[in-house]
Amino acid sequence: MKDSGNRNWIVFFSLLMFTISAAIYYEQIQIFHNPRDTFFYLFQDIAFVPVQVILVSLFINALMARREKKLLLGKMNMVIGVFFSEVGSGLLARLASFDGNIDKIRARLLVTAGSSENDFRQIRESVAAHTPAIEIRSGSISALKEYLAPKRAFMVGLLENQNLLEHESFTEMLWAIFHMMEEFECRESLDGLPSADLKHLEGDMRRSYGLIMKEWLSYIEHLKKSYPYIFSLAVRMNPFAASASPVIHS
Repeated sequence: MKDSGNRNWIVFFSLLMFTISAAIYYEQIQIFHNPRDTFFYLFQDIAFVPVQVILVSLFINALMARREKKLLLGKMNMVIGVFFSEVGSGLLARLASFDGNIDKIRARLLVTAGSSENDFRQIRESVAAHTPAIEIRSGSISALKEYLAPKRAFMVGLLENQNLLEHESFTEMLWAIFHMMEEFECRESLDGLPSADLKHLEGDMRRSYGLIMKEWLSYIEHLKKSYPYIFSLAVRMNPFAASASPVIHS
C-alpha cells in the first residue's frame, strides 16, 4: 500500500513538472512571438540530456558509490575491532601457543609505534611464508575449548552481520573459527582422542590460525593509519608478545 502511494506521488509530481514546463514555453511564445527560437533552444536542451545522463550515471554515481564504500568500510572496521577485542586477540595468542614454529616469526610480529608501511609489507610477506607447526599435545586443547564455548553467540552474531558480507577474507576466517568451535563442541571430551582425530583437529586449528594472523595484521595496520590511540593499546596487548601488558612503563 505504501509503495503504491509513493508511485502515485511520483506520477503526480512528474506530470506537474511537465505541465509547468509546457506552460512556461507557451508563455514565452506568447510574449516574444518567436516560436522558432523557443523550439531551437528546446532542442538544444534536449541535445544536452545524454551528456547529463553520462555525468550523473558515471561521475556522480561513482562519487556516491565511493562515499558509501567508505562508510561501509568504517562500519566493517568497527565490527572487526570488536571481534579482536572479544575473541580474536585471545584466540590468536592461544593458537600461537600450539605453534612450534612461532619463535621463527615472533620478533617480526612485534609491531611498534615506529613500524612503517615497508615494515608492514615485510611482515605480510613473513606471515605468508610462515608454516605453522600446530601440535595439540604441546598445549591444552580443553582450555582452548573452554575459552571458545562462551563466544558462540557472539560469533553467530558476527556471521549474521550484513556489513561483513562485503569482506570475504574476514567472513572466511569467521567460518573457519566457527567450524573449529563446532568440532570441539561435538566431542564430549577432548582427552584420549585417537591420533587420526587429533590430526583432523590440528588441521582445523591451523586453518583458523593462519587466517586470523592475516586479518589481525590488516587490522593493526588500519589502526596505525587511522586510530593511533587504539593502535597504542593494540601494540601493548600484542598477542605474540611474551609478556603483553596494558601498563606503560616508559
